[in-house]
Amino acid sequence: MVTQTESNLLTMRKLAIVAVGMFGFGFALIPFYQKICEVTGVNNVLKADTVGNTQIDTARMVTIEFDSNLSGKLPWSFRPLQTNVRVHPGELTTVMYEIRNNADHAVTGQAIPSYGPQIAIRYFKKLECFCFTQQTLKPGEAREMPVVFVLEHGLPADINTITLSYSFFEIEGTARKAS
Repeated sequence: MVTQTESNLLTMRKLAIVAVGMFGFGFALIPFYQKICEVTGVNNVLKADTVGNTQIDTARMVTIEFDSNLSGKLPWSFRPLQTNVRVHPGELTTVMYEIRNNADHAVTGQAIPSYGPQIAIRYFKKLECFCFTQQTLKPGEAREMPVVFVLEHGLPADINTITLSYSFFEIEGTARKAS
């Protein structure tokens, strides 16, 4: 017969095993997600895209809107210098974003892009982007950062506007080291 104390100890062991398992799963999820993105080519923010057809389609114009967001505790100002541009598919376009560290210490962040509508990710090819690398800003430092892109042919005809949104997240553990 199992006593109440033994039963409690058994329950605590099970809870500890579940907690350790969940921690391990959460820890392994990041490299697993990165590998899936690498294999599928989705949300790959670490390298430039390749462009197949660079002929400009002068018969079509698409509006590209730009948005910027910061994670709740990142002490930066971040904004696009243009809120939108009109481009022809195949046209090489450069837009600039401005970023400023408002903290009294160096801070490192990483930008993650997102697209609306989501299908646009297949046709929006970034050749240069600040999102390819982590950005470290010294106290009070400001900089302008380019995004060079081409909108590839094949974008469905009913899509006339694409929104490119960047969200910056602080890279934990780097704020004090970067000083």
